[in-house]
Amino acid sequence: MSHTPHELAEEFPHAAELMHKLKLEDAHFARLAEEYHEVNRAVHRAETLVAPVSEEHEQKLRRKRMVLKDEIAAILARSEA
Repeated sequence: MSHTPHELAEEFPHAAELMHKLKLEDAHFARLAEEYHEVNRAVHRAETLVAPVSEEHEQKLRRKRMVLKDEIAAILARSEA
């Protein structure tokens, strides 16, 4: 299996333990993390042409990934404070 870039553990290496804790204790965070994972995998499949999509759809997926990442980052920042 190929390496999928932009996994949450790579994006927030300093917060690995916190993310694990939040996934167990915060249903909203767990849903966000799962959705990010699904969208990130879809972007990777599109980029590597495993599952080609239109350029417009790929851009939509990338924007969705960015929005999810921003929301996850905000939750991590609040939790770390």
